Amino acid sequence: MEFWKQKTLTEMSRDEWESLCDHCGKCCLTKLEDEDEEEGSIYYTNVVCDLFDVKVGGCADYWNREKLVPTCLRLTQENLEQIEWMPPSCAYRRIMEGRGLAKWHYLVSGDKKTVHETGNSVLGRVVFEKDVDENELEEHIVTWPLK
Repeated sequence: MEFWKQKTLTEMSRDEWESLCDHCGKCCLTKLEDEDEEEGSIYYTNVVCDLFDVKVGGCADYWNREKLVPTCLRLTQENLEQIEWMPPSCAYRRIMEGRGLAKWHYLVSGDKKTVHETGNSVLGRVVFEKDVDENELEEHIVTWPLK
């Protein structure tokens, strides 16, 4: 059953909600917000926190990430107003916007590697936060997460 076509995000069970994550890693990218611009534009960098596992494209300690990285934003059914921080390709955002899942999403393709094979993940494109001076974050702004 394609539950994502039958239910809203707030109607989904915990297992259904968690299964929507495509493990692209784009939500793990450090984001910058320009509050001087009218709508507070969000810019993605190619910088990830030190918990990011470059072999699998996700958090190495997913269930404890908020304790270990206080700035980590955990999207939940209760804080969907934070969805603008998620990339346009994010399954949660796509469903919220009525666009359905991308054909490379493993719930559609049947293969969890498809997100990486199609270039829709961060694998091979990131640097660790510990290797970047905080004052140089703007030099790491990238546009590929928005595609």
